[in-house]
Amino acid sequence: MGVTVSCPRCADQVRKPDLMHSNWRCDNCGDVQPFHVAEHISAEIVGSVLRESASARERMPLWGPWPLPSGWTVTGVGWAGDDRSGVRATALACSGPEPLGGGPADLLFIAEQPGVGLGNRFAGIPGTDPGHLLSGTLADHGPCAGPHAKIKVGGHPTPLWCVESPEDRSAYVSEAKGIWLYAVAWPASAGYLLAEHVVLDDLSEGVPPELVFGAPSPYLHGRV
Repeated sequence: MGVTVSCPRCADQVRKPDLMHSNWRCDNCGDVQPFHVAEHISAEIVGSVLRESASARERMPLWGPWPLPSGWTVTGVGWAGDDRSGVRATALACSGPEPLGGGPADLLFIAEQPGVGLGNRFAGIPGTDPGHLLSGTLADHGPCAGPHAKIKVGGHPTPLWCVESPEDRSAYVSEAKGIWLYAVAWPASAGYLLAEHVVLDDLSEGVPPELVFGAPSPYLHGRV
């Protein structure tokens, strides 16, 4: 399985641990959890990532929509962590028709322990955690305002809050299983897909044999 490795926070190259440093390092961000992205996608590759995650002290969920929306495919998988810390974040990319205009669209679902910075990178927001932006969003809309979207995650109704992000995408944040959950969509209008009946299953508990795979996501493999 071919894998690329980069900084989870800025996408730059990272340095492996050596005699002087026990952690992976980015020249821009300091010590980081390296982000690994499989160069291709298939059921076997997803299985390999899940075995990597299962060996960690705390098993990380790998959230994926099931059933897939009509015309959508799974287009990439990634994880952040190393042999010492285990898997600290997972990412699953999906691609399909944009719900309003019908052009191409991409969705990325990220599960992340605090401090990794992967979700903020793809959402295009500063910092390593979204808590400050989520607090601002809730304050701006008042205590009686409802969430921007509601989906089912791991069998539980879960609110999603839209946070400020670059104009080319929309970013939603929540918590599931006690860790951060991000849903990032390109273009921004593709976020309307989350207003439909979206159900996220934890693929670490079983990968549906009917899961359909497509060409690698340009966003998961690119610098966004």
